[in-house]
Amino acid sequence: MQQRNIAMKNARLAEDINAKFELSDNVKKAIANTNREAFVPAGFTHNAYKLDALPIGANQWISSPLTVAKMSEYLYPQGADSVLEVGCGSGYQAAVLSKLFRRVFTIERIEPLMIEAKQRFRTLNISNVHTRTDDGQGGWIQYAPYDRILFSASATSLPQKLIDQLAPDGIIVAPMQKGGKQVITRFTKIGNSLQAEELEECSFVPVLSGVQK
Repeated sequence: MQQRNIAMKNARLAEDINAKFELSDNVKKAIANTNREAFVPAGFTHNAYKLDALPIGANQWISSPLTVAKMSEYLYPQGADSVLEVGCGSGYQAAVLSKLFRRVFTIERIEPLMIEAKQRFRTLNISNVHTRTDDGQGGWIQYAPYDRILFSASATSLPQKLIDQLAPDGIIVAPMQKGGKQVITRFTKIGNSLQAEELEECSFVPVLSGVQK
């Protein structure tokens, strides 16, 4: 009964998001089939299905489900096999991506957050998400090239190492700092250059360097 109740809440969440931002069928299904509640700290369960960002500790936030859906949509996941996420956080974005990609690689620099996220993936039987505690700005060369790269934190510029690890015609979606604001930007790799397309203003925590134990 409880499982059915949770499934209904997540299905309703997908509908609420779709009412504000039209979703493709596969992204809508990915949101509906990912248990949002499992990624929210215990004290915030009652707010799990609101379209708001929530604190998760270590001065980090779990993105609003609306933002997660938009970022997933902006990646153009159809036909892509692998995605690298910079900034795992709670793991919610990676869990949604696991329904859209065959292989998800996610990096988190704050070790306690990564440990918690891995536990959630195990509990939910998500087996196609590969995790690493590291500075995500260096990417994960072992499994490159990636069809898609997603930044779940805002950057002032794209590290060359990540551009090098992007497959030809691959896409990077990242919140970029522009003056006093952040803009979600989609970069498409054409030959050796990136074609940029600004999508919308946003608010993300910044990318930071190094690993935090």
